[in-house]
Amino acid sequence: MFSHTTKKIKISLPSPAQIVLAGMISRRNIRVKVMQTLYSLETQDAPISSTDAVKLLKKQLDQSRELIVFMAYFITEVARYSETDARNKASKYIPSAKDLTVNTKIAGNEVLWKIMEHPSYIQALKEDKPHLTNDPEITRKIYSDLAASEKYREYTSVAARERKDEKEMIEFILTDLLLPSDTFTGFIEEKFPNWDDDAEMAQTLLLSLIARPAAFNFQETISPEKWDFAKELLKTTIDKKEVALEYIKPKLKNWDPDRIAVLDMLLMRMGVCEFLFFETIPPKVTINEYIDLAKEYSTQQSGQFINGILDNIHKDLVKEDKMHKVPFKQP
Repeated sequence: MFSHTTKKIKISLPSPAQIVLAGMISRRNIRVKVMQTLYSLETQDAPISSTDAVKLLKKQLDQSRELIVFMAYFITEVARYSETDARNKASKYIPSAKDLTVNTKIAGNEVLWKIMEHPSYIQALKEDKPHLTNDPEITRKIYSDLAASEKYREYTSVAARERKDEKEMIEFILTDLLLPSDTFTGFIEEKFPNWDDDAEMAQTLLLSLIARPAAFNFQETISPEKWDFAKELLKTTIDKKEVALEYIKPKLKNWDPDRIAVLDMLLMRMGVCEFLFFETIPPKVTINEYIDLAKEYSTQQSGQFINGILDNIHKDLVKEDKMHKVPFKQP
């Protein structure tokens, strides 16, 4: 849908504070999904009802959840493959002593089993059926990389189970084996078209899952409050299109509105709607968010262009006393 550049995932562990807050899809990701939904509506011939637009947005967010479920499932499959490896080697016609002593410690990893036995994860497996997407050969390949690593040798050389070591071993599979792997990322890009948009979010949420498996809820990757924000941002940007354009068009100067990139116009409309109708979102946050989205998803000049337009509109709204913001309070 969009032509932004495919990027390698920046691998960095979140801070403890970020982990506490990371159990949900962020507002930035919500804005991306709303933007994509609006773009779909703007570029199709037949009009679509507000109800159907919300359904399309829900589908976008469901795809994010399905990606997270699949990656969690894949991590568990890689860890549990040690038992498959042990069985395969032991069943050789003439197994060697090494074949008969494959270490399967990781299959009993305590963090792994807290994930696998959690009702939320069990329910997610039933609903999303990630096993239908998986490729056993890629699982075997990643497990082979795991078994050959120094980190794994250190882990299996100690019989005792320490919480820190158990957690770090599962993190290692994600951050050191999956995300840097062209084999894995190539596979997942093919299966999940939303990978480029959601990869960094998925990493953060999965690290949150590994840090606190008992607190993670796969059925609530988006909170009710954020789902309300997503729906309202979508519907408001659709319903208040003419209102937003009344503020945008006078700022375009020598630009023909019909010649401005569809995506740039959508981002400006979303920004103006946040100014006018979302009273708890600070204007500076709105401007910065849409500058970043423009830089990533539109042209090289779009960030500066949108910054100038939104900043000018913001100044006018303040001057005319039409900007009514209140401090956001956590419910």
